Amino acid sequence: MSGLTLFERHLSSARAAMSRMFDDHEEVRSEGALVWAADGTEFLNCAGYGVFLLGARHPRVAQAVIDQVVRHPLSTRILLEPTSAHAASVLADVCPPGLSKVHFAGSGAEATEAAIKLARAHGIRRLVSCTNGYHGKTLGALSVTARDVYQAPFRPLLPDVVTVPFGDVVALADVLSDGVPSCFIVEPVQGEGGVIVPPSSYLSDVERLCREHGAFLVVDEILTGLGRLGRWWGCGDVTPDVLLVGKALSGGIVPVSAAVCTPEAYLPFDKDPFLHTSTFAAAPIAVAAARAAVEAIIVDDLVPRAAAIGSFLLKSLRDSANRHCPDVVRDVRGEGLLIGVELVDAGFTGELLLALLDEQVLVNHSLNNSAVLRLTPPAVLTDAQASRIGAAFDAAFAQLARRV
Repeated sequence: MSGLTLFERHLSSARAAMSRMFDDHEEVRSEGALVWAADGTEFLNCAGYGVFLLGARHPRVAQAVIDQVVRHPLSTRILLEPTSAHAASVLADVCPPGLSKVHFAGSGAEATEAAIKLARAHGIRRLVSCTNGYHGKTLGALSVTARDVYQAPFRPLLPDVVTVPFGDVVALADVLSDGVPSCFIVEPVQGEGGVIVPPSSYLSDVERLCREHGAFLVVDEILTGLGRLGRWWGCGDVTPDVLLVGKALSGGIVPVSAAVCTPEAYLPFDKDPFLHTSTFAAAPIAVAAARAAVEAIIVDDLVPRAAAIGSFLLKSLRDSANRHCPDVVRDVRGEGLLIGVELVDAGFTGELLLALLDEQVLVNHSLNNSAVLRLTPPAVLTDAQASRIGAAFDAAFAQLARRV
């Protein structure tokens, strides 16, 4: 029985139907920036929603995970397990100053849940998030993922949630000025919102406002952190109460996330280690991947590499769009290796995605903005592979122009 049939029967018939749009390709192998389908077709991977900053099967991360599997993959949860402590130390060392306490989790949404619970443990009930922000789809995280299409089937969600426009400091000040204890959760760049880049002073202004009003600040760098934007963190010199990390932290091998906190913010979890727990949180196999991923980013000098490749791709895509279809492509924007191509209509986004598939390049759409196609290529791209992506977009834009 084919994988497609089994997928349709046991997982998702809707996803199986979507697969038929992609010529029923099934991915079966990956290495670096490449993915191979069952029929041998080779694709360049600019998809994966930001997970593959280090590409697939990075040798340093893979070896760390293999060593951990053969030695001690999961812990008893009774004795102290040193792998997690070493991973926490390595992660904290590259975080903004003042963030020293780490809570490991399994997914970005779980890290968001931990941050919300920390705010609650400090007596904060009101949550403030940004329109079209994305922080996960578990019930707590969904409450601050401000898009009706995801929230409506599951209401009532958490109470006392307020949304403000992203990048609008005045709107945030208006909310916080009433003195109600609040937690503000924000992305440095909105990924699922369509690669929306705020004014350069936005986060520093947000930090100032939160300190003035005693608000609890959570910066969600699950997508943007660890070099994705061409710098270690999108928040720059801002030190939030909680920094959320994920996706690239996995090294592209084992799912893992973290909430990295100031000692003051972390105090409720520090006092009671059983206040917020999960059986698989800080699993040795996962934190081994996390430690190796951070070390690989440092050793391979991937942060400046992400900046350089991103600059090349941004210029290349803009030039191609302007040459072939300026009336169809509204904008090409981004930072580092987070790039969005906004079309004038969501229908064109689907056509461009399929045209890129013909060119053997994989990309994602943006969940909160269907008119934006999103690239999150790995920082391990070779120059030749980066040029291949540029050429693929040039051909895809030309194909889209002919159709239009």
